[in-house]
Amino acid sequence: MPRRLLLLLALLLLPLAARAQSWPDRPIRLIIPFGAGGISDSVGRIGAEWLSKQLGVPVVADNRPGGNGAIGMEAVLRSPADGYTLLGASASHLVVLPLMQRLTFDPQRDFTPISMTAGNPLVLAVATGMGPTTLPAFRDMVAARPGQLQYASGGTGGLSHLGMEVLLQRLGLQMEHVPYRSGPLAMQDMMGGRIQVHLGNALDMTAARDAGMIRLLAVTGATRSAILPDVPTVAEQGWPGFEVTTWNGLAGPAGLPVAIRDRIAGAMRQACADDGVRRSLLRIGADPLCSTPAEMAASMQRLTPIMREAIALSGATVN
Repeated sequence: MPRRLLLLLALLLLPLAARAQSWPDRPIRLIIPFGAGGISDSVGRIGAEWLSKQLGVPVVADNRPGGNGAIGMEAVLRSPADGYTLLGASASHLVVLPLMQRLTFDPQRDFTPISMTAGNPLVLAVATGMGPTTLPAFRDMVAARPGQLQYASGGTGGLSHLGMEVLLQRLGLQMEHVPYRSGPLAMQDMMGGRIQVHLGNALDMTAARDAGMIRLLAVTGATRSAILPDVPTVAEQGWPGFEVTTWNGLAGPAGLPVAIRDRIAGAMRQACADDGVRRSLLRIGADPLCSTPAEMAASMQRLTPIMREAIALSGATVN
């Protein structure tokens, strides 16, 4: 490349480098595409508080629910890729949403992965009166009654529904799906004896488990959950490679300067070494992750075919 052209490129890149070095010098907005309350909002606010301390500027959580998350995501994409507007991202938005709904953007192309803050483990629970204490025993019981037993989910097309369909396929089982408006509502009916099987969030289940009302058979992540270290994974019980998981974290618009991305990711890596942050995440039922950008991108790629299969198995409508 001619020396004059190299000099011109260097001059053009100088303003970008200068902005990255001076960043941040004003408040940062973290758009959370959920309403207030719930685990995704809580993880976002824990991350915002930590980043504010580490970066020395306010990081303001801004809830933008609607459109199954698309409204908040579009607000981030309309903002400059300068690190002052970030997305409180989740696997549901970056992986599942584009498979379920026609969007004006491609989440995996139009966003910059920064860090998975925390994982949200799913756990297979059964009513204590059902009998099985392990996943193989559950498989044998359901296999003896094909299509006769029901399982509850937190809603059609949600992760508890999609994850259960993949699990049933791997186990070679058939069950009838009973959707609820939320996981906690499904748990209420489970504790009341109206439903006997549910794949849901660990936090929704711990109190019922501790009271002896339900039994937890397996977690669906690649590793055991920090929240429920005594509950084995699906893979540990005879189905190697099984993984259905979700997470919450941070992303920015495509084109976010690498220096800014790495500074945010570096700050978040330190978060999981902080006892206060870890306790806050575990308290809301989230496993501390604090990943690198590359790990977040790899998770998105790994989950995409799993979720595509789950949607096909579930019959959930793609708009």
